[in-house]
Amino acid sequence: MLLACGSATAQASRNVLVLYSNGRLVPGNVDVEAGLRASIVSTIDRPVHINSEFLDRPEFVGDGYEQVMLAYLRDKYVEHPPQVVVAVGRDALDFLLRQRSQLFPGVPVVHAAVIAAMPPRLGPLPDDVVGVPIDYDIQGTVLQALRWHPAATHLLVVTGSTKRDREWESMLRERTAPLRDRVQIEFAAGVPTDQLERRLGNLDRDWLVLTGGFYQSGNSLWSTPRDAAEFIAQASAVPVYGPISTFIGTGVVGGRVPRFQNAGDQAGEIVNRLLDGEPPASLKLPAVMANTLMVDWRQANRWGIADEDIPLDAVVQFKRPSFWETYRTAGLLGGAAILLETGLIALLLFEHHRRLNAETALAQRGTELAHASRLAVAGELTASIAHEINQPLAAILSNAEAADLLLKSGRGSPEMLDAILADIRRDDIRASEVISRLRTLLAREVGKREPFELNAAIADGCELLAAEVRRRDMRLAVRPCADPVQVVGDAVQLQQVLINLVMNAMDAIGDRPENRRSIRVATVEQTEHVEIRVSDRGEGVTPENLARLFDSFFSTKSRGMGLGLSITRSIVEAHGGRIWAVSTLGVGTTFHIQLPKYVQASGAPMQHTGPEASHPGEPHAGHAAGDPARA
Repeated sequence: MLLACGSATAQASRNVLVLYSNGRLVPGNVDVEAGLRASIVSTIDRPVHINSEFLDRPEFVGDGYEQVMLAYLRDKYVEHPPQVVVAVGRDALDFLLRQRSQLFPGVPVVHAAVIAAMPPRLGPLPDDVVGVPIDYDIQGTVLQALRWHPAATHLLVVTGSTKRDREWESMLRERTAPLRDRVQIEFAAGVPTDQLERRLGNLDRDWLVLTGGFYQSGNSLWSTPRDAAEFIAQASAVPVYGPISTFIGTGVVGGRVPRFQNAGDQAGEIVNRLLDGEPPASLKLPAVMANTLMVDWRQANRWGIADEDIPLDAVVQFKRPSFWETYRTAGLLGGAAILLETGLIALLLFEHHRRLNAETALAQRGTELAHASRLAVAGELTASIAHEINQPLAAILSNAEAADLLLKSGRGSPEMLDAILADIRRDDIRASEVISRLRTLLAREVGKREPFELNAAIADGCELLAAEVRRRDMRLAVRPCADPVQVVGDAVQLQQVLINLVMNAMDAIGDRPENRRSIRVATVEQTEHVEIRVSDRGEGVTPENLARLFDSFFSTKSRGMGLGLSITRSIVEAHGGRIWAVSTLGVGTTFHIQLPKYVQASGAPMQHTGPEASHPGEPHAGHAAGDPARA
């Protein structure tokens, strides 16, 4: 489903071809695809069609196969050529660079998940081939492992026997060479599977294992790198580490990794800019994507790594709830019983009563402040709302006058009068809907706590903003997630959050050229959360202002009161969520709102999932992704 508001004229659909180096179901490719499709902007008046093709390396190689793929792609897309081609992984990029003149001459290419240490084989890239490469922090992964296992004195590095596996072996040898004064390093390259299994199982406690997986072992048993990593972790008697994000969940403890979904997200943002007409050579892109420490909590616990030894900025997956999180209610009841037995019940009741009154008063002030903020927003929308209501009122008046003339002239037939009455009813309903939405926004009510469908609430909020968007000659594109998703809370308050952010975005792009006067609202469903992203293409926010953006009474506007974003954060946190902003000067700003999803288990009361184990200072968008060829 796609909702778009704005003044842009209809244009022909735009095509994007995504060429992956290997197979469709490789986990890294799945993650890249998710990030890419969530980021590419497709509106009703400017649709984008994304087509995916796969080279299926390394199973299929050679000049003959390449000619088959060349003919297939050339014939398939001759009638619908792409405006942008995305190459995922080095093999896809090499293929496009070799065959570009026969396939899509002059079409810009965006590369994703291409390893900086393994550049394209054809040399420097042309000016219209752009992207952000990735890199693997091999040293950082090993050093982190040594901090967690200080008794380790030996490191076994496991690689395979294909050409790509040997390239990885070469990179691992180069990156681990500076660590030989810290640990003795041994390589197991292309070892037959049965011998490798025995070797891993017989390792002493002073060993660690590092692997990037492999495609082929020494006795020609094919595997994906992720499957190989799972085999190695199951066979090993010591902890196994790896620098690839999709290894998390296979038995590998973790590593400092780029993240595939963020590589797709970054490539999608570049595609948006190219489709909007920005020349490839003018794009200012990062030199390389950043890495993140990712940890499988189950494996960390298995190998004796304490929670307090895991850095706060690490992304920890599969963490089990603590005793306090599981038995919080029972613990509180037990504590209350102990306090009752010590004779302090009177003091507890007094403190409880005072706290309850203070929280009630604070909630009341917060409700009043949020209501005042909605009134202020309504004031800013007055001109647009008046225009929206005047249009149906003028039509009603015109129809009533026409009916009066027909009746006085005696020429009015019942059919003509019925048609006029139908027009009057339609325009009356139209004006009533505008007033109803405005009345809902302005209602002074205590915040509700009930499940509601988030996509519908966002659509209603955008309908209220549609007239103002047209009045300012801008575009507002809304991309809901594919399936309905519910959250718990107050739909009106979350609409207020959306309106505040979109109004701020409109102010940010008010002086921008026409091709940058667009705002995007996207809803991205995650495992336990749903994320709302509001993006503009304004000048951006400086780092020093970004740190204070949600502070009360701080504003970058000359006439701003500095309360809108503070109220917005309070509403989001009251709904169990969090909000943050990511901004790049000269590119734009994206606000991220993460809310817990509300789900209903079969045959059980409805529940909402708990918070994700991630650090507040590390939003999902904006981090780097890894090489899907190793997933």
